Amino acid sequence: MARSPLRIGLSARIFHPQAGATGLQSKSLQYLEQSVAHWVMSRQVMVLMIPAVSGDGLVHRSSIRLSDYAHYLDGLVLQGGADISPQSYGEQALQPAWAGDRQRDAYEMELLHEFMEAGKPVLGICRGAQLINVALGGTLYQDVATQYEAPVLHLDASYDKFAHAVSWDGASGLARLYPEQGGGNVISIHHQGIKALGKGLRCEAQSADGLIEAVRLEGKPYVLGLQWHPEFHPPGSGELLDCNPILDEFLTAARGRRW
Repeated sequence: MARSPLRIGLSARIFHPQAGATGLQSKSLQYLEQSVAHWVMSRQVMVLMIPAVSGDGLVHRSSIRLSDYAHYLDGLVLQGGADISPQSYGEQALQPAWAGDRQRDAYEMELLHEFMEAGKPVLGICRGAQLINVALGGTLYQDVATQYEAPVLHLDASYDKFAHAVSWDGASGLARLYPEQGGGNVISIHHQGIKALGKGLRCEAQSADGLIEAVRLEGKPYVLGLQWHPEFHPPGSGELLDCNPILDEFLTAARGRRW
């Protein structure tokens, strides 16, 4: 009998109602970025977006528990998007533009902890990697360009066409996935970055300036955060890191939990 496809949950991005707006922009919207869904689906996986239940909705929060999703689904991907609020790691925003989305932080932190409690694997992308770090007690640079000493460029107007190099050492999990490589070029779209590591996390990769570019939880469950965007790496590109081994490792962990 053929096994049913894996069911992977994808956290929602949140669009908050705009003051004075009418129509759809006056509503709370929850959505996903197509590329990350298609990247996960490339392995014949079902992707289901997990909606947040906020105070302005018609459904009482107690009616739907995020723990139910953690038990039903086989794994979780935390997608990119808005900044993490500095308030989520005990700081005040140094600039209004860096205030982030504390509502989304709370929703995704709860989601992360529910999947970890259920022993289900989690993969964080860009914001998702930062969320993992903060949820486990770590901190961030609110703005790498102004707070980190001698940074390389991590964000460019070319958006998903901009890449920089990352590297890892032989003791990392990435070294096991890429035994003949010590690094590669990755798509970088972030101005915040990991500062102090959260509890139980280890650095998996760094950029040329030493900024942390990937984190992994020591032991179980499987939790991996990538500061870069694997979903924007074209298949077969010889110039960018092939991230399929990372996806396969995550999905293997999900299968191991199911069977």
